[in-house]
Amino acid sequence: MERQRCAWAYETSPHEIAYHDTEWGVPAYGERQLFEMLILEGAQAGLSWRTILDKREGYRRAFAGFDPEQMIRFSPERRAELLLDAGIVRNRLKIDASFSNASALLALRDRGVDLAGYLWGFVDGQSVHNHWREPADVPVTTPASEAMSRDLKRCGFRFVGPTICYAFMQAVGMVNDHLIGCFRHAEISAGATRAKPT
Repeated sequence: MERQRCAWAYETSPHEIAYHDTEWGVPAYGERQLFEMLILEGAQAGLSWRTILDKREGYRRAFAGFDPEQMIRFSPERRAELLLDAGIVRNRLKIDASFSNASALLALRDRGVDLAGYLWGFVDGQSVHNHWREPADVPVTTPASEAMSRDLKRCGFRFVGPTICYAFMQAVGMVNDHLIGCFRHAEISAGATRAKPT
């Protein structure tokens, strides 16, 4: 018997199915992983998530494995070359935002702010388990994503609107938005979801 999945993970690419089945909604706490997903969710704006997943390895290569310290040392020439890199979305605003976000992350770190503790603070350090039945039930923003967006912008981050922030929260397990009929909903709900102490 075929497993039931969220509607967006049917008749799609192998990358999307694997992402849905193993990663989407799983609580993430590592700085590099959180930073990667923040950049990728921003890059997805106006595009399909499939496009971003298909280019994910290209992003990791182009952005030095999402190491913010390496990214801010990119020369102007190397940054300009990214506009010619078919392995990523060649949008100047999104590319420039990635470097702004690397600088903003390092500024947080310089202030002694742990990225995981900071971001998970918007859900009080614990995953929110929703119980949606239909895709139309799932919101695109919440008060928490709106608050996250405002504060990230205040800290110098770009391409972090409320909708992008909510997609990010879904991706990194701050919210479990698998539909209740999806096999992953129960699996993730049963897992350890409390954020690690900071």
